[in-house]
Amino acid sequence: MAIPMGTVDLFDQEYALDPFPVWDGLRENAPVHYEPDTGLWLVSRYDDVRTVLRDTRTFLPDNAMDAIGRFSMPTLRVLARARFALPPTLASNGGESHAGYRRVMTRLLNAQAVTAAVPMIERVTGECLDQLERRLDADGVCDLATTLARDVPLRVLLRMLGLEGAEDVGLDTLARWGDASLELFWGRPDAARQIELAGEAADFYSWLRGLVTGPGAASGALLAALAEHRLPDGRPLRAAESAAVLYFIVIAGQATTRQMLSIMYRRALGEPGLWRRFADEPDGVEPWTDEVLRREPPITTWRRVTGRPVTLSGVDIPAGAPLLLMLASTGSDPDVFDSPEQLCPHRPNRRKHLAFGVGRHRCSGAELARTEADVVLRTTAARLPDLRLVDPSSVPEMLGLLSFRAPLHVLVERAASHPGAGRDAAAR
Repeated sequence: MAIPMGTVDLFDQEYALDPFPVWDGLRENAPVHYEPDTGLWLVSRYDDVRTVLRDTRTFLPDNAMDAIGRFSMPTLRVLARARFALPPTLASNGGESHAGYRRVMTRLLNAQAVTAAVPMIERVTGECLDQLERRLDADGVCDLATTLARDVPLRVLLRMLGLEGAEDVGLDTLARWGDASLELFWGRPDAARQIELAGEAADFYSWLRGLVTGPGAASGALLAALAEHRLPDGRPLRAAESAAVLYFIVIAGQATTRQMLSIMYRRALGEPGLWRRFADEPDGVEPWTDEVLRREPPITTWRRVTGRPVTLSGVDIPAGAPLLLMLASTGSDPDVFDSPEQLCPHRPNRRKHLAFGVGRHRCSGAELARTEADVVLRTTAARLPDLRLVDPSSVPEMLGLLSFRAPLHVLVERAASHPGAGRDAAAR
């Protein structure tokens, strides 16, 4: 049920737990809503958001990577010591150089490359499932959000980019660096937390700079492509530009996929009979995952800034206004999707959603994410058809950043009929 619109607290945990009434209220009552707390103009209807995404001359991507709040001087000093810089390369680049950067990523992550990588994705998933089963046998309980959902996307991405050696730094460290960067730029940390996060982001950035300036800087698919790449004026990339590409793609290519898988695991295991059906009918996984992306994508919002005065849904917006595109809201727009609250895997327009964006800034890793969702859920259901949520009625703790939303934990166990499951459950 839609709610009347007042102030929208985009960082509130209640909003993160159930944002659907707010999204419905925005679309119905205030499709273009100015939020004074953040200074953002919230755009929530499908047609408006799609218009903004496709018109990159009027709606500029320049603010896509800006931090939500101002950094304190101590935080800036931490970042400065690491020479931290994110010049426009991909998401925030509206200039001539964007097309070239995008070609680099497309060559590595296009549909043909992803199809060729399916055996590798299946192998990595199998290896991670081996580890998961050992944890279940030992402890009786395991957290999918911090194991399978995290490790498969990260290991797959590093292999797709030719950065397998990066695993030496440790998956825990890489995930922690990525999470800290998301919270620093898309959260509202207090002063002490901001400095702590900046330290993690600075360590991450320094490590990435080392990759692009060290002795192996031209080895591996992505590093070699960046070393060979030339900007429109013929200039090779500086270290800061190559590091910015890596910073963006390593975070975007694994953290959001982890969030996506965590959402899907919780939904699939929480609906009676669905997980067993996936085990018996694996072909049903792929269309179902697209429906989840429509209804509950991990990237809930994205930003643009107006390059001139514009009017959307009858609302006049000045030049230079920061827009918050409510991507997740558009997937529930009843003018586009019939009965949007229902997951209908055979919905004819299920791929019309904007979870991956649209236009020249559409997510380069969309096909990889889709394929990983299908392989990981299908393989997990086949291997562990007796998997279930430990407490399906519990309220999950949610990641509630400005643009990212997902359960932080998905605790699972095997059904009591599995040998040892009853003993482990009783011990808890």
